[in-house]
Amino acid sequence: MFGRGVEKPSPGRKTAFLAASATFSLFIIAALVAAWSVFYAPGPSAREGDATIVSLPSGAGVSAIAANLKAAGVIRSTDMFKAAASLTGADRRLRAGEYEVPSGASLRSVLTLLVSGKVVRHYVTLPEGWSSAQAVDILMRQAILTGAVDAVPEEGSLWPDTYEISRGETRASVIARMQRAHDDNMARLWALRGPNSVVRTPEEALVLASIVEKETGVAAERPRVAAVFSNRLRAGMRLESDPTIVYGITKGRPLGRGLRRSEIDQHTDWNTYQIDGLPPTPIANPGRDAIAAVLNPPQSGDLFFVADGTGGHAFARTYEEHLANVGRWRAIERRRAGLPPEPPAPVLPQATPEGVPPGVTVPPGAQVIRVPQQPAPAQ
Repeated sequence: MFGRGVEKPSPGRKTAFLAASATFSLFIIAALVAAWSVFYAPGPSAREGDATIVSLPSGAGVSAIAANLKAAGVIRSTDMFKAAASLTGADRRLRAGEYEVPSGASLRSVLTLLVSGKVVRHYVTLPEGWSSAQAVDILMRQAILTGAVDAVPEEGSLWPDTYEISRGETRASVIARMQRAHDDNMARLWALRGPNSVVRTPEEALVLASIVEKETGVAAERPRVAAVFSNRLRAGMRLESDPTIVYGITKGRPLGRGLRRSEIDQHTDWNTYQIDGLPPTPIANPGRDAIAAVLNPPQSGDLFFVADGTGGHAFARTYEEHLANVGRWRAIERRRAGLPPEPPAPVLPQATPEGVPPGVTVPPGAQVIRVPQQPAPAQ
């Protein structure tokens, strides 16, 4: 027993083992090469355009994400995606959101994109001075939003700004965000109201600010326009603002033409040529600068303004100054329309008072006193 040697493997068995090892190694190498090529090889082409939009919901697992990508045509195999995500550790770092995957993106590129968090961002802007009806129009044109708007929000209740929106978000939720932003900003601005302001409530501030917003598109003019309207309200003068006439006609949509004399003379609740004081509601959604101007108008004696042809306005303290500014503006309008200058008003000749000898000029307003002639003495 103790004298026997260790049995050596036969040459045949050794050869078979080496052959099996080589075959397995070749299989592993082939598998790695195949996996490597799948990982880096171009992926499917986009079904439409140059990219495919995919959405990864928050809390979704790797299997659900893989199924989503496969359904969208971004990857060819869910198993390969899950294996690649697991091997690279990406399965623990995938981030929810909406992604734009380029056509033909490799599996590696897809995983890199989903880990990077470079989501597609969508924005919607409500410009200053736009009405609530126009705000609804803006939201209805956003195809990524869902749901209807049951009623137009109250005029002046939306805060003009740019908002980020998400695919599938409801239009009602975006309106709610605009209203919350309005309430927060209005509260902060109202706390800064100065002693020169004529408005007594936040609601009055919104009404007057909406008129200021619609009257001028020049930001630097808003304080001066606010001062004009504040002065007119103090003096008991009507505001006589054209945008209030338009709002009474269209309820916040563009008129698309000039005002007619009949519309200026027509009474509506908003026509400040026909009503005293402020209209019952705002005529638009004013922005921060217009509200701040109304709450802190500068000291000014201006009572009138009219367009000056440059996009701004000419301001005046007296009606006579205003008429001169209006004349200049009308001359600009005629020139732009290709019309000749308005002829000067004719000067009518004054009748010679009775009893004034020919050739004698009587100054305007002078009184002529007739002196009776004495009879000639008898010869």
